[in-house]
Amino acid sequence: MLVSTKGRYALRVLIDLAEHQTGDYVPLRAIAERQQISEKYLEAILKSLVRGKILTGMRGKGGGYKLAIAPKELTVGHILRLTEPALATVSCLAEHGEKCGRREECRTLPMWQELDSMILAYLDGRKLAELTKKDGSGAGGI
Repeated sequence: MLVSTKGRYALRVLIDLAEHQTGDYVPLRAIAERQQISEKYLEAILKSLVRGKILTGMRGKGGGYKLAIAPKELTVGHILRLTEPALATVSCLAEHGEKCGRREECRTLPMWQELDSMILAYLDGRKLAELTKKDGSGAGGI
């Protein structure tokens, strides 16, 4: 599994919003400046997070974005499922991956399935709150 730039940036942005939440909407420009991400690329990421109901957005004066789910309830797995086309370790396990004609006799399939389960369980067990500085246990740079 290779997490894309979009997935990594989505995590950075959500950590940023969690650390700067005041109840008000945070302008796109403020997030882009703090995270050093172009506004255009950031807007595309934020739209997917709004569609996924992780964020709420408001246009116009006083507008911006804010978390729709509390950081202590939002998992890294949930976030990456919205931003990544596939989280599988091998293509035959991807949701829309290639169908392998050797699936029935594949000796390695159980190993890949177990690895996928372990990775997803880990990501689903990690909360956004754990990655924030406010929580005290977050690492500074993702």
